[in-house]
Amino acid sequence: MESRALGRQGLTVSGLGLGCMGMSEFYGPADESESIATIHRALDLGVTFLDTADMYGPFANERLLGKALSGRRNQVVLATKFGNERRADGTWVGVNGRPEYVRTACDASLKRLDLDFIDLYYQHRVDPNVPIEETVGAMAELVRAGKVRFLGLSEAAPATIRRAHATHPISALQTEYSLWTRDVEEGILPTVRELGIGFVAYSPLGRGFLTGRFRKLEDFPEGDFRIHSPRFEPENFAKNRELAARVEAIAFRLGVAPGQLALAWVLAQGDDIVPIPGTKRRRYLEENVGAVGIHLAPALLAELDHAAPRGGTAGARYPESAMRSVNR
Repeated sequence: MESRALGRQGLTVSGLGLGCMGMSEFYGPADESESIATIHRALDLGVTFLDTADMYGPFANERLLGKALSGRRNQVVLATKFGNERRADGTWVGVNGRPEYVRTACDASLKRLDLDFIDLYYQHRVDPNVPIEETVGAMAELVRAGKVRFLGLSEAAPATIRRAHATHPISALQTEYSLWTRDVEEGILPTVRELGIGFVAYSPLGRGFLTGRFRKLEDFPEGDFRIHSPRFEPENFAKNRELAARVEAIAFRLGVAPGQLALAWVLAQGDDIVPIPGTKRRRYLEENVGAVGIHLAPALLAELDHAAPRGGTAGARYPESAMRSVNR
């Protein structure tokens, strides 16, 4: 497994990460034993950049990571997030970037993760009611206190990224990026590259859609939040299947899995980009890791650009209410 640098502050991570959200919520029933086995297998394969957040569960995902990483802390670069505030019963409170909440959230995450420090601490969503300078200022205090090593933002707009980076160096910006979500290429990627900030691509498999495993809505497990996404509404679903089918045809011609090709495309977009595909099963983890060895020639990259052009996906990434909290 190759390593990639995120930012200019010294953060180095595995070239492929592991998104752990689905192990606790959103993607159907949870299986703790298989999830822990998947985390351990990831570490054995060199996938040592693990991503979680306090809201996943809520709180259950951080506790799961704390349990899974017992005795293996020195093998891991652990990222978690605050800012999407939820109560223990799952109730949504709202986006919270107040300095006092930053400090409280960090201490709670450290306790659940059973860690002395967090490697990469993200603001999960930008609070429009709190100046970003105040939120990042509080995050910077955590760095000085030794509770956090590096800072990140998630789903922040270019202007916000600039203001945050001027307050304290930001090492990573995390946003959705894949063959069916390419809007970051217009403003966000150029901004972080100008500032020397690394880019972490979440949902690089298009919420699993680019793996070819979901051909009809009935294929999604009960309780899966994806069926509420605009992209999975029946009319949009049909159009997006056409895009996925074009990617699948190229993958089959090459003799690789569609998901592997989709991940290889993200990896090929620059060595400052680290995709963090999520899975809760070892077999899919091992398939994803196979993407690292796939090298795409310029002609093939051009073919994929044509098959899945920017703006070619039908429907918004999230429902309207959730879209208001991204890219701000």
